[in-house]
Amino acid sequence: MFKLIGAVFIIIATTWTGLEASRHLSERPKQLRLLKSALQSLEAEIMYGHTPLHEASRKLAAQLPKPLSWFFETFSKKLTATETTVKAAWEESLAEVWKLTAFKQGEHEILKQFGETLGRHDRHSQQKQILLAISHLEREEKDACERQLKYEKMVKSLGFLSGLLLIILLM
Repeated sequence: MFKLIGAVFIIIATTWTGLEASRHLSERPKQLRLLKSALQSLEAEIMYGHTPLHEASRKLAAQLPKPLSWFFETFSKKLTATETTVKAAWEESLAEVWKLTAFKQGEHEILKQFGETLGRHDRHSQQKQILLAISHLEREEKDACERQLKYEKMVKSLGFLSGLLLIILLM
C-alpha cells in the first residue's frame, strides 16, 4: 500500500516538474512578444507623444502583464525617486526583475545594450535604437519559438517517463 502511494507521489512530482519546464519554454516567446510591443509603445510615446521617459514607463507598466509591468514600474520609480542616470536605472531595474522572467542571456544582452543608449540621443536616433532592439528581439523570439516546438512535448514526456523509471528502479 505504501509503495503504491509513494509511486503515485513520484509520478505526480516528476510529471509536474516536466509540465513546469514546458511552461517555461512556452512563456519565453509570449514574454518576448510582449516586450516587443512594449518597445513599440515606448517608441510611439517618445516620437509622437513627446512623453518623458518616466511617464512613458509608468504608462507601459499599467498596460503590460507581470513580470514586464514590474520592470517598467521599477524603472519609472527609479527615474523619479532617485538622482540616477537612465542607464543605471535601466540596469538596476533589469537586475531586480530578471529572475522573474523567462528570458535567456541573449535577451539580457539586448536589453542591456538598449539601456545604454536609452535617453542619450534625440528622438529620431532613439527611434532607430528602439527599432534595432526590436529586430534583435524578433530574432530571439524566432529562436524561442523553434525551441518551444522542438522541446516542449519532449520535456513533458520526459517528466512522466523519468517518474516511471524511478518507480521501476525503486521497486
